[in-house]
Amino acid sequence: MSKRIPLSPVVPCDMSDSKNDPNLTRLRENLQKTGQTIAEAATRSGRDSTAVTLVAVTKYLTTSQTALLPEAGTLALGESRPQQLWKKGAEIVAPNLQWHLIGHLQRNKIKPTLPLVSLIHSVDSLRLLEELNRQAALQKRTVPYLLEVNISADSNKHGFRSKEIETVLDKVDDYPWLSLRGFMAMASREGGRTRAEADFKKTKQLFDDLKKKHPQGANLTELSMGMSSDYDLAIEQGATIVRVGSALYEGVF
Repeated sequence: MSKRIPLSPVVPCDMSDSKNDPNLTRLRENLQKTGQTIAEAATRSGRDSTAVTLVAVTKYLTTSQTALLPEAGTLALGESRPQQLWKKGAEIVAPNLQWHLIGHLQRNKIKPTLPLVSLIHSVDSLRLLEELNRQAALQKRTVPYLLEVNISADSNKHGFRSKEIETVLDKVDDYPWLSLRGFMAMASREGGRTRAEADFKKTKQLFDDLKKKHPQGANLTELSMGMSSDYDLAIEQGATIVRVGSALYEGVF
């Protein structure tokens, strides 16, 4: 069985060491609160909090704001836009910092993106898989990735439909420079937390079914689900990665 990809935890910080920066102090408080919510939800799902990785979403932050995150103690950062990932990744330096690409990736943006990312969450087409593998081979680097599942079958969303995923898994061995780690899904835009919980449950069922019956199932260790409004529900349904933004930045930025 494959082990989970090593993902960066939230690093405990001395709350008194805030350099008199109120934003940093509040950010640490929010991280602590979010970590507690993660721990409680993990307990409800019969797991330890260490089974869940928090990815701090940086989409709406400036580079200087983003630079506070590793200082506050979170080392896994998620950017939606490749151009912003390039900029922030070049300017922010911190030990053990990991960048996750969580938004749509166009094929013409793959080359400069690969050297920066620890995990790509949003692989949503076979054409993207093919070009990722080609660029990874040219750069001689193995690229961990998740398949994006359009669990709500929303025509306005990216990702593979549930019925397509098994066929995609059949082709994974065609891409030797890529390392499949699991699935990513987003809840429906409509229906609130009730619909979100149902979507997460469906995704986890798909994940579990394919782990059992498909030869690639042993590689499925990561399930990226949940954002600020519903990450607790996602954890309860089995998420191993949650992507949280606004809940971390309330009262900070």
